[in-house]
Amino acid sequence: MNDTPRQATRLEAIGGRFDPWLLGAMLALASLGVVMVASASIYQHGNPFYYLVRHGMFLVAGAGLAWWVMRTELKSIEARNHLLLLGCVVLLLLVFVPGLGVSVKGAHRWINLGVSNFQVVEAVKVFFIVWLASYLVRFRDEVNATWAAMLKPLGVVVVLVALLLMQPDFGSSSLLLAITAGMLVLGGVNMPRMFGPVLVGLPILAVIAIAEPYRMRRLTSFSDPWADPFGSGYQLTNALMAIGRGEWGGIGLGGSVLKLNYLPEVHTDFIFSVIGEELGFVGVCLVVALYALLVGRAFVIGLRCVEMRRHFAGYIAFGVALWIGMQSFVSMGVNLGLLPTKGLTLPLISSGGSSILMTCVAMGLLLRVSYELERTQRQVALRGEVIQGAGDSPAPVDPRPVPAATASFSQTLRGTSRLQQRVEPTFERIA
Repeated sequence: MNDTPRQATRLEAIGGRFDPWLLGAMLALASLGVVMVASASIYQHGNPFYYLVRHGMFLVAGAGLAWWVMRTELKSIEARNHLLLLGCVVLLLLVFVPGLGVSVKGAHRWINLGVSNFQVVEAVKVFFIVWLASYLVRFRDEVNATWAAMLKPLGVVVVLVALLLMQPDFGSSSLLLAITAGMLVLGGVNMPRMFGPVLVGLPILAVIAIAEPYRMRRLTSFSDPWADPFGSGYQLTNALMAIGRGEWGGIGLGGSVLKLNYLPEVHTDFIFSVIGEELGFVGVCLVVALYALLVGRAFVIGLRCVEMRRHFAGYIAFGVALWIGMQSFVSMGVNLGLLPTKGLTLPLISSGGSSILMTCVAMGLLLRVSYELERTQRQVALRGEVIQGAGDSPAPVDPRPVPAATASFSQTLRGTSRLQQRVEPTFERIA
């Protein structure tokens, strides 16, 4: 008679484990970032350790935030999804409040927190990914079946992008749109229906990109930076020279010449060029491999979560993987001359308080997803052992109500949906 309560208690006592591959890749990238920020910024300030100390302080604060997120149940975060969406809009509006918003080189992207400026779009990325993951859980059947459910998140991201373009921040706007499209595809959206908004949106983005003269100059300088090496092509030509000097093994840590006031934003946007110059092709391949491991592992964990019907956790993993993968690709592509210049940092490596803080929060979310996935797998395995241990004889029917813990766990495995007839999103639909 006491088997069910005892089983529920055993299920609650089971813990998970943070994925070691994820954790290893994160620590390796963060450690490399500390070393390269120290090397790249040593001549950028009167105090040679100014940017290193600042980077270390933000990294410690980010690690604290990541630890707090890692200790928080995902269901508690999911329950506050509407507040996170409201926070996105509020943060993007705060930059225009006199006295609170900070303008740098004509761009209104920061708010003054007293001790430091904070770039609000970094928090918006995390908040929006969590909200969209929650939306896809609540409407995942409708997203595949109806226009309205698919267009709602697109409408939300269009509002956020409009606020970003007012700052202006075209790079983050494009990244947010790409994350949204990727999460909708992985969430099971009807692909033929998705082509409509994409075909409408791409020409609009193209018009916005060429409407501003400075964006047009970036496009022309990207195609031929040597046509104006001391003007519009100055950043890219110096970045290419730095990477070219590195050759196979690099010229040695700390030996970069282009960082000596030749390459602008050397400790933030163009830190990858310093890596190429000092560590060479080997160092570049190491960085690419670490990002590939981090992003690939996040996608694997997200897929396993979806297979275990932990859809919210899986969609968060997909969203963070898309964010880190695309932003790192764009940042490295800019340094290599493959993409037009964009003000996007290299996640976990570049110096920048806002980026470090919110990237650490995203990493904490990923580790929490891996923890809950491992815990669910262990719980399922234990339930299977209990059922097999019962033998072939039918189990006695207990007239008492099922304990809340067991009912909650069963509901977690089944998932939630507004439709009785479930249509599970599958990757075959994407192919």
